[in-house]
Amino acid sequence: MTHIDAGADLDPVHPTTLPVAASGLTAAEVAERVARGQVNDVPVRSSRSTVEIVRANVFTRFNAIIGVLWVIMLIVAPIQDSLFGFVILANTGIGIIQEWRAKKTLDSLAVIGEARPTVRRDGVASEVATSDIVLDDVMEIGPGDKAVVDGVCVETDGLEIDESLLTGEADPVVKRPGDQVMSGSFVVAGGGAFRATKVGREAYAVQLAEEASRFTLVHSELRSGISTILKYVTWMMVPTAIGLIISQLFVKDNDLKDSVARTVGGIVPMVPEGLVLLTSVAFAIGVIRLGRKQCLVQELPAIEGLARVDTVCLDKTGTLTEGGMDVTELRPLQGADESYVRDVLGALGESDPRPNASLQAIIDAYPDLENWHCTESLPFSSARKYSGASFNEGNGETSTWLLGAPDVLLAPDDPALAETERLNEQGLRVLLLARTVRDLDDPEVGRGALPTALVVLEQRLRPDAADTLRYFAEQDVRAKVISGDNAVSVGAVASKLGLTGTTVDARRLPAEQDGMARALDGGTVFGRVTPQQKRDMVGALQSHGHTVAMTGDGVNDVLALKDADIGVAMGSGSEATRAVAQIVLLNNSFATLPSVVAEGRRVIGNITRVATLFLVKTVYSVLLAVLVVCWQVEYPFLPRHLTLLSTLTIGVPAFFLALAPNKERARPHFVRRVMRYSIPGGVVAATATFTTYLIARHHYTGSGALDAETSAATLTLFLVSMWVLAIIARPYTWWRIALVAAMGAGFLLVLVVPWLQDFFALKLVGVTMPWIAVGIAGVAAVALEVVWRVVDRRFPA
Repeated sequence: MTHIDAGADLDPVHPTTLPVAASGLTAAEVAERVARGQVNDVPVRSSRSTVEIVRANVFTRFNAIIGVLWVIMLIVAPIQDSLFGFVILANTGIGIIQEWRAKKTLDSLAVIGEARPTVRRDGVASEVATSDIVLDDVMEIGPGDKAVVDGVCVETDGLEIDESLLTGEADPVVKRPGDQVMSGSFVVAGGGAFRATKVGREAYAVQLAEEASRFTLVHSELRSGISTILKYVTWMMVPTAIGLIISQLFVKDNDLKDSVARTVGGIVPMVPEGLVLLTSVAFAIGVIRLGRKQCLVQELPAIEGLARVDTVCLDKTGTLTEGGMDVTELRPLQGADESYVRDVLGALGESDPRPNASLQAIIDAYPDLENWHCTESLPFSSARKYSGASFNEGNGETSTWLLGAPDVLLAPDDPALAETERLNEQGLRVLLLARTVRDLDDPEVGRGALPTALVVLEQRLRPDAADTLRYFAEQDVRAKVISGDNAVSVGAVASKLGLTGTTVDARRLPAEQDGMARALDGGTVFGRVTPQQKRDMVGALQSHGHTVAMTGDGVNDVLALKDADIGVAMGSGSEATRAVAQIVLLNNSFATLPSVVAEGRRVIGNITRVATLFLVKTVYSVLLAVLVVCWQVEYPFLPRHLTLLSTLTIGVPAFFLALAPNKERARPHFVRRVMRYSIPGGVVAATATFTTYLIARHHYTGSGALDAETSAATLTLFLVSMWVLAIIARPYTWWRIALVAAMGAGFLLVLVVPWLQDFFALKLVGVTMPWIAVGIAGVAAVALEVVWRVVDRRFPA
């Protein structure tokens, strides 16, 4: 609250001349501090650096394994047995390029969404980049602004700061000149200015500012699930590879180079090297696609997270409605003079240097009279639901006024409430202007206030809100409208947008979590919700197993956004909301959310598909190696055979499947869902292939027998792998059918073109054994269908 000397000759807009300390640094002082390095040089960035991208894609555990094996093959075998190394190079290059493209997109969007604090220099207030702030800069702050450096207050005007993101204490702290301001805190009411005392890495909460805008690749169920799978693969691969090496090099008396080639041929396919690549590429392309729609993904897993959401909590103002409002009617009460009421409203508008949307509409409708001087002000607070000011009216009289929610300021039996209720039912917003005889610092300042007029405001509905709500309903995502406004008014707005359900006044909600959760399950629209209640409601929904997204643009949404599984902020919203949200809609379009959900579902659904492809290969490779060791026979394949099979049945199709549209709702338990298909699929493929190989060993004799045996085994493995691909590609569309057919045609081309036969050492000998290989593959395909259907019934996801 601010007290101003009403007797001084003051300009009504700038009532006091700034003291030298509060007028800011001069240009020379700024330059001096820059030269000394006293700059807020914290590197806030939206993505990994180019060096980090290259390092993350090149220096991986599996790239190291494949690299060593590749060098060995380049030394001991023909170039066609080293093709797998070139594939890895291409995959790594694709991964680097795609993530670099995503980085460029994110960096450009981050500049658009970057906070620009207001700094006073040479007595003039102007916006600067956060990184341009220097020590001793004087910064102006108002509702929704986040302190980006530590400082000390030099001016306050009813300044209330929320430090809950730092201290965990939810109650706002009233600040006065000389009080400390910590970076990471944000303004909930009033305004003021503070001088920077610590900048850069010395600031108390510098990590909060740095981490809020960073592109991350961690903490997602998808990526952690893949890491778990890779850990299991490593455990299986190491002992199996050792056994295979011993079997091929020391037990079998073969040519050394051929033994080395077949050993490497057994180890390479155990590595699901393309799985991590395709996951990164799918995420990166999702970021690029969303970036084109002006959606800044500040944390990469947010794409995945929103796809898993089953409840989305929507703030009405700025989400369902546009930020602006219009005054449609003024209704004086108890015989009040309308002309006088207009003067009061004009003075109230001028008393707040940082008006919210409601007050801005009043300012636009009622100009200020210069002979009214504000002597004391009480800024609007979401917790209070009203603002106030005291005036010297210029004729020697003084008066104190409140402007806010009628149902908060009026007694329950006041007749003005009935009129307010009728207006709220039409979806209109109503503010009460009331005169009080109490001081503004009185905790019960509204008690006994004299109702003077109702100010009727019309909210502008977002034209795309109805379609977006309809989309969520079709996707079985429950929408909950949570607003600080009157419940009836919010319910009317929701009804206009086609959202049906019970409307609840949040003041009647149970305080305990379980009771609140039950009430939330039964209701759809909630009005008169306090900022702390918003946070409690998110927690209550989560306690009942819901994955919650929260949208908002105001400072009263910050706590709920921070606690929600996914926070979505509007680009025009407060700096504090943008800092804690994982997704920022820079174009302020609520209609962008379905695109984010769709991208998340595409990524999760498609990576689940392709992960099954990769891991079927890993399982059958490990099992084949075990069978070879147990039977003490040559490994049936050279690296070139498995490179061909992997390219046609996994690599190329997986790339297209990973980037295809996919609207399936994301389901949990990624590892379990993938492994329940991969293990039986891999077992069937390995069993069929090894059976063909053993039969071929008895069928063929003499020189060239090993090549004929390998060709027969390769035919069976290819056909079984193609059937796995055909199952994974369901439900069929024209392009999926074309994809599977093209891969089959590619293998057929290798079998019929002589130089390709020689290059890949693939030549079917005779008629009997190839048809046996086809027959075994057919039996395996039937087994796959039966086993996967049984798995679906017995172990549903």
